[in-house]
Amino acid sequence: MKAIVCAKYGPPEVLMLREVEKPVPGDNEILIKIHATAVSSGDVRLRKADPFAVRFFFGLTKPKKSILGFALAGDVEAIGKDVKLFKEGDQVFGTTGLRLGAYAEYKCLPEKSALAIKPNNMTYEEAAAIPFGGTTALYFLRKGNIRNGQKVLVYGASGAVGTAAIQLSKYFGAEVTAVCSTTNLEMVKALGADEVIDYTITDFTKNGENYDVIFDTVGKSSFSGCIRSLKQKGFLILASAGLSQMFQGFWTTMTSSKKVISGVVSEKAEDILFLKGLIEEKRLKPVIDRTYPLEQIADAHRYVEMGHKKGNVVITLD
Repeated sequence: MKAIVCAKYGPPEVLMLREVEKPVPGDNEILIKIHATAVSSGDVRLRKADPFAVRFFFGLTKPKKSILGFALAGDVEAIGKDVKLFKEGDQVFGTTGLRLGAYAEYKCLPEKSALAIKPNNMTYEEAAAIPFGGTTALYFLRKGNIRNGQKVLVYGASGAVGTAAIQLSKYFGAEVTAVCSTTNLEMVKALGADEVIDYTITDFTKNGENYDVIFDTVGKSSFSGCIRSLKQKGFLILASAGLSQMFQGFWTTMTSSKKVISGVVSEKAEDILFLKGLIEEKRLKPVIDRTYPLEQIADAHRYVEMGHKKGNVVITLD
């Protein structure tokens, strides 16, 4: 089968198209023929080993798992003898989690992975655009005790996590302020943001407003400014925190009523099912900026690494 192999850390050029052995499902696994995947900021950080801490989890000198990729959408081609949740021919979507491997024509996953039947009202490409941003935003918003009537600010609102965070915050009943660049203001308004702030013109940490939850999806806001803009007992969510921010967050959490949340996302099948329900109710929709064929995945990484994508960048394998 065709797959994109990352044999070493480095620039997009380290991603090479190769023929590799097609996997065979174990007793409790399903074999998925992948039609679409996505390139996320997380994929870029892993490929670059940036921050350096990536190496402690994925391989010190090179990636332990040479086929990257988290999100996928495709068909169940074969199942193991003990599989009960899926059958051959099912159209599925979800995430491989730390198993990676979605940059390939086929992937085997345990049947109890973060997978669900693909919504009928979505294409494979649209479905592949949901898992990374959707599960990340959902995980952190729940950790931040999101609830009806809160004031939530989403920084980096136009990315994969940001576009999902706006829609999920609105679903949970929050009043949402979205922070993004000038070119994305109308898009985030259309996703349901109650107020939008152009960060190239206005510093939200100096507008005198205080928020119950500040969700920095890109790791580019001022830590001290965010803390000042939080209400007492408020939550600062750092979806892309470096080590220094993690230490600052730990100290703030220990010494004040304000809490800082960061860390690795835990994905579950029930999360994908929850997102599926919102999609079918038309409460959640994907945002796709660009689509590339598998052979051009290095170009896709190059574009994502620029940091200006709107929503998701999708890879097709058909």
